[in-house]
Amino acid sequence: MKVLDRIFGRGGASAPRPPAHAGYLRDSRSRILSTRGTALRDHRDEVRTAWRRAAGLAMDIIQNSGRLRGAVDQVIADTVGVELILNPMPELSKLGYDRKETDDFIKLLKAEWKRWAWNARECDLKGKFIVPQKVDIALRHDVVFGEALMLMDYMSAGDRRRYGIRSGTKMCLTTPTALVQDTSEFEGLYQGVIHDPNGRPVAYRLAEKEAVIVVKRDHRAYDAQGRQMVAHVFDPVDGNDVRGISRLVAAFREYLQWETLVDVTIQTGILQTVFAQVLTSERPSAEAFEALEALGESQDGKELRAQFRDYFLAVMDKAAESEISVGSDPKISHLAPGEKLDLMSTGIPGPQFLPVSNELQRGIARAIGISVASYTMNYEGATYSSTRMEGASLHPVVTRRRDRIASPICQIGFEHLVDELIGTGRLPFKGGYEAFSANRDRVLWAMWQGPAKATADDQKSAKAASERLLNGTSTLDMECAEIGADAEEVFERRLYWHKRYVDAGMPSPFAPSQGSGDAKDDVIQDQKAPKKKEEA
Repeated sequence: MKVLDRIFGRGGASAPRPPAHAGYLRDSRSRILSTRGTALRDHRDEVRTAWRRAAGLAMDIIQNSGRLRGAVDQVIADTVGVELILNPMPELSKLGYDRKETDDFIKLLKAEWKRWAWNARECDLKGKFIVPQKVDIALRHDVVFGEALMLMDYMSAGDRRRYGIRSGTKMCLTTPTALVQDTSEFEGLYQGVIHDPNGRPVAYRLAEKEAVIVVKRDHRAYDAQGRQMVAHVFDPVDGNDVRGISRLVAAFREYLQWETLVDVTIQTGILQTVFAQVLTSERPSAEAFEALEALGESQDGKELRAQFRDYFLAVMDKAAESEISVGSDPKISHLAPGEKLDLMSTGIPGPQFLPVSNELQRGIARAIGISVASYTMNYEGATYSSTRMEGASLHPVVTRRRDRIASPICQIGFEHLVDELIGTGRLPFKGGYEAFSANRDRVLWAMWQGPAKATADDQKSAKAASERLLNGTSTLDMECAEIGADAEEVFERRLYWHKRYVDAGMPSPFAPSQGSGDAKDDVIQDQKAPKKKEEA
């Protein structure tokens, strides 16, 4: 049988065609599926096996790549902006609060949180970082390690007097590498997390340094009063997952391929630029002189060898007098007879470089969770429609990351702070601490608001917001959230400036315009401009 017949399965009794069948994993004639071996294991076992190597690779490539470092910064900017804004939503009607009292209580919560969160000495156990910085670190940990870990602590009165601070509630953000990789089915311990028989986390085992000794210590997930003491946030893939894994783990191969592609392209281009000169010579090689020796010792052979020798000696003497100058001071080069110097152009990068590079970078950006344009800083070919679709598809990814990773870090600090404020009497509450403790979930419910949603046209976005409000399909707090503002703060600031303008005898910019009888007068009107077909 011929080789091509074997490859394509044509003819021959020794290569019968396999019977046709339907079902999953039906391979093609190329047998491409059979070339990829797989093994099915529990996902948490996959994470436990690859966690340390994945974290090390992620840290290494981020530390040595300006593009990936910028991508991580972009993740932080998209998710939290400058900070996550607290929006308390307590349910106090059943505790004897009316609407005004609830609003006043919310104002006190916001003010106390702001003062505490932006004072590193008050909120951080080490006194180094404010809460927004801790959220930034948690998001970096999420990209590198696939998880973030924070412990809550309460500083004693003596330590507070020594540091000259007021609050005892302290946040301590720690690296996930401190969470041990130990696993023991007998203890219910899996990759550093101890579980009860129902699979709920009971404690976290951390490796901590005491002087020069590393000690493994268990930290309870909840204290005796039911307060959460450890915030361990990650994005699970399976219901049995215990730990997270780097978000870059799926893009390692693509990033290293892209890095190799760029490296080889640059090095080849440099070599071609430096050595892009070809000297063509008709001078004979060593084999030619060996052929002359084979002419023999006859009179004709000796004479022919002498003539060739005299000719090459003359050529070499002439070549010794010439030089090739390609330095900073170029000169006219005189070459030997029969020689030619050609200057070649570089052929790197080739036409396939950009398509391959762009394809690899798209996979990396998708794994990180940012747009390709943000990752590459290349907006070539972008249109209004493509930019809007890009923002629309990316915004749910950003809000999901904000709610699942960033917000829990702030929420646990907020809960402990309010607990301390009410427990010490610095924040008045009807019924005292007992009433608060019995209704903790009702009082501590809050939302965390991030930066404004990206828009390609501010005027069109503003007009759409006005239309939604007029049509009754939206509310002011929803529209304020779209632009990264707090509806309560917007109301307070509008009221303050309105009263100040009125008290000064000036027309308020917030009052309805004179003679506007139609509610739609406030809607931005479209400019009369010829319609132009938009490029898709």
